[in-house]
Amino acid sequence: MAMLMRMLGGYVAANTEECTFTLPYNGQKYTEFSCLYPGFDRFYFDWEKNYFANGGHKVYDFISSSDILPNVLPSVVVIFYLVAIFAGKRYMEERKPWQWKNQLAVWNFCLSLFSFWGMIRLLPPLIHYMNTMTLRENMCDDAYGRFIAGSSGVWIQFFTLSKFPELIDTFFIIIHKKPLIFLHYYHHISVLLYVWHGAYGMGNPVSPVFAAMNYGVHAMMYGYYFLMAVGMKPKWMNPMYITSAQILQMVAGVVLTAVATYYYIGNVLAVRNGMEDTCQLNGGSLVAAVLMYGSYLYLFVQFFSNRFAIKKKVV
Repeated sequence: MAMLMRMLGGYVAANTEECTFTLPYNGQKYTEFSCLYPGFDRFYFDWEKNYFANGGHKVYDFISSSDILPNVLPSVVVIFYLVAIFAGKRYMEERKPWQWKNQLAVWNFCLSLFSFWGMIRLLPPLIHYMNTMTLRENMCDDAYGRFIAGSSGVWIQFFTLSKFPELIDTFFIIIHKKPLIFLHYYHHISVLLYVWHGAYGMGNPVSPVFAAMNYGVHAMMYGYYFLMAVGMKPKWMNPMYITSAQILQMVAGVVLTAVATYYYIGNVLAVRNGMEDTCQLNGGSLVAAVLMYGSYLYLFVQFFSNRFAIKKKVV
């Protein structure tokens, strides 16, 4: 991994303290990844490197706050979303499907491009920290200085906020009168609630891995939908590949959550025996992740079986 990073981004700074900065508004330190690899720095915009210090911290502070508004906002949006689904389906019952293929193509292209950019922004720092820190440190150490502040934190925050506009996916399904399955809206709702309350809002150290995986799968999935919308999908591009990638993501999510739970339980037992608390994982967040990824894995495997395996058997 170290050789890969040197090939991609030049050399690692001899003294990482050179790339450690202090936020002026709260005095917390963070490491700027683009500084660690000078070869990468030319590909980073100044606004990315300064975003958090210049105002992005206010969004993080709002989401992680214990105030009423940030805690109820996602639930209010979810309720509105469910009402809109019911009302939208009722509205379209006696009407012809809308012909919004061009708008759908633009929407999917933008989401694919956004997801791809988020993926390439998170993968290099993840590889770096996996190479320079132990697995336990990556899963337990405070993520603030690595993935909340700095340029890497920008794309974790954008990932969190993107779950709100992604609800528009359902709008296109309804106006085109396509089948709206439970997996679709359950996935949208549960991801939105988890990333807001259980991941970004808590500074979950494992959430950057979850975000990078989701970015990667979404770049592929929305790219596929874009090609479908414009009638340019290659014959070899089977939708089975997309669902298989989604299932692999869920398997990885379950495995990572299991490993994180192992470290969390070990830390709890150590603290009970009078040792220092050395793991920033939250038990409630882990329970939510287990339920989320476990249910996704079951539903995506069921979807795969119903759409592909059973169809082939009938043929």
